[in-house]
Amino acid sequence: MLLMTTTRHPSVSTWPRLLTAADLAKMPTSLPGGDVRYELDDGVLVVMAPPGGDHGRKQNNVCTLLTNEAETKKLGHAYGEVGIVLRRGPDRVLGADAAFLTTDQLPARYTHEGYLETIPKLVVEIRSKNNADAEVESKVAEYFAAGVVEVWVLDPEQRTIAKYTSNGVMEHRAEATLTSDLLPDFRVAVAHFFAD
Repeated sequence: MLLMTTTRHPSVSTWPRLLTAADLAKMPTSLPGGDVRYELDDGVLVVMAPPGGDHGRKQNNVCTLLTNEAETKKLGHAYGEVGIVLRRGPDRVLGADAAFLTTDQLPARYTHEGYLETIPKLVVEIRSKNNADAEVESKVAEYFAAGVVEVWVLDPEQRTIAKYTSNGVMEHRAEATLTSDLLPDFRVAVAHFFAD
C-alpha cells in the first residue's frame, strides 16, 4: 500500500524476535488513536495510517474496473487491498491496493491467516503525495523479485498510471487507454481510474 512514508524500526535488535505472518494477523486494527494497518518488512512490523477517502475511492475504481473488464471475461480473479506474502524466513508481507490472479494461477493459495501466497501476476498501488520516487521504485522492485509480472502505480495528483513491466516503465496520461498483455481485451481509459 503506497499510502504514506512508513516508519521501519531502526534496529531489528530492539525487537525480542522477528515477527511472522501469523503474528501480523493477530495485530489489532483499531487502537485508541484510531485505525491502523501493518506490513512486515523481513519480520519487522511497519505501522501505517489507514487510507483516506480519496484513496479509497480510487481503489474502488481499480477493483471495479478489474472486475468488470477482466474478471467477468473469465481472465482471473480481482482482489482489493490484499496482504501478499512475498517471501518467508523472515516474512515479508505487503498490502497491495489491488491485485489480479490470472486463470492459470487459480485456485489461489492462501496462508492459514488468509494472506495470498500465490504471487499475483498484476499488482496495483495508489501513490500518495508522501511517497518518494525511491520508495515507489523499491516497492515495485520487490514485487518483481517475488514474481509479479506487471505493476500499475496510480498517481492521483498527476492523473497518470505508470505501468511497470520487464521491458521498463510506461506512463499513461488521463487521455490514454490502458492495456495489458496479461489481460486480453482489457482496454480502459485512464481517466476512468480517477473518476470521482
